[in-house]
Amino acid sequence: MRSDAQRNLGSLLEAAKTVFADSGVDAPAKEIADRAGVGVGTLYRHYPQRSDLVKAVFQREVDACAEAAPALAAEHEPVVSLAKWLDRFTEFIATKRGLATALHSGDPAFDALPDYFMQRLGPALGGLLEAAAAAGEIRPDISPKDLLYAVSTLCMPLTDEGPAYSQRMVGLLVDGLRYGANPSR
Repeated sequence: MRSDAQRNLGSLLEAAKTVFADSGVDAPAKEIADRAGVGVGTLYRHYPQRSDLVKAVFQREVDACAEAAPALAAEHEPVVSLAKWLDRFTEFIATKRGLATALHSGDPAFDALPDYFMQRLGPALGGLLEAAAAAGEIRPDISPKDLLYAVSTLCMPLTDEGPAYSQRMVGLLVDGLRYGANPSR
């Protein structure tokens, strides 16, 4: 791919991420193209269907979240790296207005995304959970799948308080993970 085409692709994905967070996944294509500094034709050349763009943004965000786990683990104590990763995951979930609705819309274009989500994020979170459990900082019986679904559920917009509220709820959940971790602490 030519360097300008690669640059356009990156600009489109970053613009779509921002527009989806601000306006939802049904935002006009022109708004995304304008934010990226490209024409609508360029947007459709890379992503002929809206579902193609939604999938690309989702996968890019999932990949970035998964790739953050080892870096956080290298920089922080196990339970701190877990909490920081869950904050990042919370931000990812809480700021994706309309993404959950799109993913559960019945559109076959999105059928593979839940599996992609678990295949990428399950192992990333699993490593953080194992390290925190081995350090005696959290209870050892927590599965990545359960925690991912619990956090995703906490991030559903039931109030107008936004991502800060979701992060507070996840903080309470992380505190709860410590219950029964190491009775000698």
